[in-house]
Amino acid sequence: MASLNPLQGALGQRRAAHLLRRASFRYTRAKVDEMAGQTAAEALASLLVLNPLQLDQPVYADTPGATPATWINPPQPADADLPGDENVLSEYVKAWWVNEALHDPGAAHRLSFFFHQFLAVTPDAGSSMEFYDYLMLLRWGCLGNFKQLVTKMVLDNCMLEYIDNDQNYVNNPNENYAREFFELHTIGRGDAAGPGDYTNYTEDDIVQAARVLTGFNHADRDEYQDPDTMLPAGRGYPQSHDFGGKTFSARFGGATITPPSNDEPGMYAELNALVDMVFAREETARNFCRRLYRFFIKRIIDAEAETDIIGPLAQTFIANNFEIKPVVEQLLQSEHFFDADDTDSADEAIGALIKSPLDLSLQTLSFFDVPIPDPAGSNHEHYRTFYNGGIMGRLMDWSGMFLFYPPDVAGYPGYYQEPDLNRQFFNSATIIARYKWPEMLLTGTHAWGPGADTELGTKFDFAAWLKDSGVVSDPSDSYVVVQELTRYLFPEEPDAERFDYFLTAIFLNNLPAADWTYEWQNYVSTGNDSEVSIALGRLFNALLYAPEYQVF
Repeated sequence: MASLNPLQGALGQRRAAHLLRRASFRYTRAKVDEMAGQTAAEALASLLVLNPLQLDQPVYADTPGATPATWINPPQPADADLPGDENVLSEYVKAWWVNEALHDPGAAHRLSFFFHQFLAVTPDAGSSMEFYDYLMLLRWGCLGNFKQLVTKMVLDNCMLEYIDNDQNYVNNPNENYAREFFELHTIGRGDAAGPGDYTNYTEDDIVQAARVLTGFNHADRDEYQDPDTMLPAGRGYPQSHDFGGKTFSARFGGATITPPSNDEPGMYAELNALVDMVFAREETARNFCRRLYRFFIKRIIDAEAETDIIGPLAQTFIANNFEIKPVVEQLLQSEHFFDADDTDSADEAIGALIKSPLDLSLQTLSFFDVPIPDPAGSNHEHYRTFYNGGIMGRLMDWSGMFLFYPPDVAGYPGYYQEPDLNRQFFNSATIIARYKWPEMLLTGTHAWGPGADTELGTKFDFAAWLKDSGVVSDPSDSYVVVQELTRYLFPEEPDAERFDYFLTAIFLNNLPAADWTYEWQNYVSTGNDSEVSIALGRLFNALLYAPEYQVF
């Protein structure tokens, strides 16, 4: 029986590592060790917080030595030399978010991406400033109230353009947003129940919801700020709204929505009534909890999980008026999340998911503390060379995940598209870039394919990291090096045969362990890493190639 009962006692290293990998993009040994002595509830208390940002917005400087300028939220220098090309500025916004996700020690950016996955827009749906507003709206709502977030998302300027509600007028209705509001954002379609009829709503319900959404359109950033989020947003234009009554199908009890007044406040009252009507259906809570389960535990929900996990979790969600934090807490501290609800503790959750390219890149960068170009001191290298050109353009794009550009409104197929699901992150078309990732870091280049010699924007010095970071307790002992790295990098410790492969065949190259100790001591005393770097390069490549490292 799958159990939502909270796990009791200290987590220990294995379970702490599992929780951190699933809950945060920032994965470090220090945080794992801290959480290992905590209960699941205590560990989650430190993760489910909104930590301060490194930079509250991107900065831009086109020439070396120029003072970095902001362009999204004033003030900005009067002489700021900003490009006229929004595509350039959007690269800075995308890189800013990825850098913030890398440095966020909590779960906020992971949850923000969870919501982006099914409340998706692309950077092309609006200006760079408006895409920043969208990302900040996800941050505002990721630990707040889902019902409020969905309502605010209706008025997001990027969302209005991306799903065409900016073309939804009383005399020319557009049903696109209404359809995605039901199918993707809230209740889900369910199985077909008849012509124009689904389990959870009908085609006519889409028509009526589209009428509710008429007249909500784009607004200039300085024209309107939402009073709750304090972010620029779209607004209601009464002259374009259908103020007639809207009657819904039996799926919603034949409810009728009628505006209390024929003005902008009346439009918002209708919108809130629509949201209330949809959230009054239990299936809306269940659909959300299924998304959480697939994102944080595993992609397939069997009958047992549907009964024992999704149902009770949905009741928690409803009882807490759709607050996100209580339901995430219940799921991520449950015995089920930690594989502790049956006699086999290694058959269900831990190591069950293939890392997305985003997980792979950020958790590698954070664990090995790879140096990142300073966004103020080396602006172009930070935003465009390293993040856009290297991390997103070379690793992630070629691994099949075009970050912030999902192929359609449903999001990234690796999170929902059966039967392959997250196996799409690791197949014949995407595997090469993943396997070239360690070479990219060790050489400081794109390493392969067209533009192989292009600079990555950083270069990882494994020997210096091993000597100075303190992550490995005794770098002179080859056994300790391999033991501690595999323990923290893999979801499960390797068996004796697999461990010997990494230690003897790869790291030591079948030479005596004393040889490594001698070469390491020589490196520490002379600073000459020529010998140790050969062995460390073999080990780094093998660890990051390993199937065990591709999952979490």
